[in-house]
Amino acid sequence: MKPLNIVWLIGICEAVAPKGQSSAATFEGFKVYRVDAHDPLVDLDSTFEALSIIQLNHNHGSGSDAKLDIAVPPEYLANFDALNFTTTLLSEDLGADIAAEGPLGDYPELDQNGVPGLSWFDSYHAYDDHIRYWADLQAAFANNSELIQAGTSFEGRPIQGIHLWGSSGKNSKPAVFFNGNVHAREWITSKVVEYLLYQIVTGYGNDTTVKAALDNYDFYVLPVVNPDGFVYSQTTSRLWRKNRQTRSNTTAVGTDINRNWSVGFGGDGSSSNPSSETFSGYQPGDTPECAALMDFAQALAADKGIKLYIDWHSYAQVILLSYGYTCDSFPPNIDQQISLAAETSARIAQPYNTTFDYGPGCIVLYQSSGNGRDYMTDAAGTEFGWGIELRSTSYGFLLPADQILPSGEEIWEGMKYLWANM
Repeated sequence: MKPLNIVWLIGICEAVAPKGQSSAATFEGFKVYRVDAHDPLVDLDSTFEALSIIQLNHNHGSGSDAKLDIAVPPEYLANFDALNFTTTLLSEDLGADIAAEGPLGDYPELDQNGVPGLSWFDSYHAYDDHIRYWADLQAAFANNSELIQAGTSFEGRPIQGIHLWGSSGKNSKPAVFFNGNVHAREWITSKVVEYLLYQIVTGYGNDTTVKAALDNYDFYVLPVVNPDGFVYSQTTSRLWRKNRQTRSNTTAVGTDINRNWSVGFGGDGSSSNPSSETFSGYQPGDTPECAALMDFAQALAADKGIKLYIDWHSYAQVILLSYGYTCDSFPPNIDQQISLAAETSARIAQPYNTTFDYGPGCIVLYQSSGNGRDYMTDAAGTEFGWGIELRSTSYGFLLPADQILPSGEEIWEGMKYLWANM
């Protein structure tokens, strides 16, 4: 864990996203379908690749209940219809949905305490603005925080964030560890993580709940752990999911960082096909991003231990507990975890009635081998290794900007309960 120089941090963006959606891939005329995917997904990969179909999410159920959300380009709609899948149409025009997200916003003014205003949550922002936001938050809370770097991405960008602590001082308490934007296109995840940071920084001096949480735990927050993919999703292809790693034996680009962890590596719910959206890589930790995160986790585990890990995703509205790689075994404290998740879900629902399911990921969502929360549970001794899938629209990644703040507000209610009761 290396503290970062603030001037260097703000200046490192070698790939600056434009202030607006890129025209490189508009997805105009693409239709989005939810497909009944009873057949093994590996059998669908080649079909989808031939039709340039984009897999959005294998997001509901398994076996005979499995559903898959996909985007079909207009030139292949007739070919897709001829396959006679059982489908539900979710969107007539994916390009119009992307446009509804709105343009990337301008950087907000700082308030009298040097904190960026809440208008930050009125729009999505370019990656360089996110870096500036973390630096400004840290500077406004300088006595209780530092900028940190967990590692470096494939293209050389720092994997960076903020470490915050309470009255006992730096590195004195068990860790709460959050990471966002493992999957590049899930823009809402970094925004929600930043809303939690905002509430901690602005609330520590006047909110007893916030003060108690930060006095009891050191918070380590990495809002964007896939910076290469995130930049690519802003400049070139809005729906890019994986990192941007190239490999010598294939022309396919990218590995799913959330299938590259060592626990459960290579099992069901991941793919050995480099063209797949869930390509696991060839061995655990062979992505620089996942290798950095595993090393970071081990350093925290060896110090004061990790109380809570949350890997933030969209979209499914579900609190995922371990395990994802198996449906047949559970952590020893699973009953306690389910109880905490149930009340956390209830608190999330209070502001806007947004309902979140909860339970072991393999059971309540789908099997996913080589994911972060299972590694944290089994290999890093984390007491609560969770993933949270945030609020959705009909198919979720393209959450309109006017839902950023409500999404943060509802999650904040759940986190306040969780931190006080875990």
